[in-house]
Amino acid sequence: MQENIKRELEENLPNFHGTANYYRHSIGNFKYTDGVKYLAEKAQCYWLLDVVGSYQYLEEVKNAPFQLWELITEKDQTAVVTMKEDSDMPDIIKQKLPYTDFPLEKIRLYLVDNVLMLTSEY
Repeated sequence: MQENIKRELEENLPNFHGTANYYRHSIGNFKYTDGVKYLAEKAQCYWLLDVVGSYQYLEEVKNAPFQLWELITEKDQTAVVTMKEDSDMPDIIKQKLPYTDFPLEKIRLYLVDNVLMLTSEY
């Protein structure tokens, strides 16, 4: 089952470009795109949006005009969520997760102008 979801995500996520709809997230005062909604529903990872939202109240995060969020999973089902202002910048946020069943090895999301999106939607 998890392999099917992984394969489906790998096939479909790159096909999201732009968005037709914006959805408001209850934590962190941001909106998210169709692609992020698809990811959250298919991978059952609305918790990832909660993680992003929970840090939006920190000055160093909310003042960053461009946020690069990355979730990297390990084979032992632990993971690390990081946030930085760009790929060549140091981490501003680094949170270790003791357990996840997230189906992909890695996902990158951008938060730009209070909109969370897939990298392909930027």
